[in-house]
Amino acid sequence: MKHMPNQENDSAHARLQHLVATLRGPDGCPWDSKQTPLTLKKYLLEECQELADAIDSGDEQAICEEMGDVSFILTMLAAIFTEQHRFTIEDALEGVVTKMIRRHPHVFGDATVTDEQALREQWRRIKEQEKRPDTPSLS
Repeated sequence: MKHMPNQENDSAHARLQHLVATLRGPDGCPWDSKQTPLTLKKYLLEECQELADAIDSGDEQAICEEMGDVSFILTMLAAIFTEQHRFTIEDALEGVVTKMIRRHPHVFGDATVTDEQALREQWRRIKEQEKRPDTPSLS
C-alpha cells in the first residue's frame, strides 16, 4: 500500500492538493484521473446538497465532513483546469477576494450603509455594474 509522503508541516489545503495530484497522476486512481468538469458536476451538486442537509440538521460533525467533501470536489476541479493550463485555484481565489472587496465598500472603502436594506441595495448595484460591459471611451 502506497502512502503519501509526510507533509505534516503543510497546510491541510496543500495536503489535499497533493492528494488530488497523486490520485490523478500516472500511478494514481483510474477513476479520478478520467474525471472532467462535466463528470464532476453531478458529484458537486450531490455534495452541496448533502452539506445543505447537514446545515439544516445542525450536526456540526456532519457539516464539517460535508465541507471536506465539497472541498475535495472543488480541488479536483481546480486540478483539472490547472492541468489544462486554463486557470489555477490561486486565480479563482484571487478573483473572489477581489470581488468581495469590491462588493464591500462599506468595509474596505469609504461607503456608508445605514441598514440592511441599504446594504442589499448597494450589493445589487455593484453586481449590476459588474455585469455591464465596459463602455469604450470617446477619444
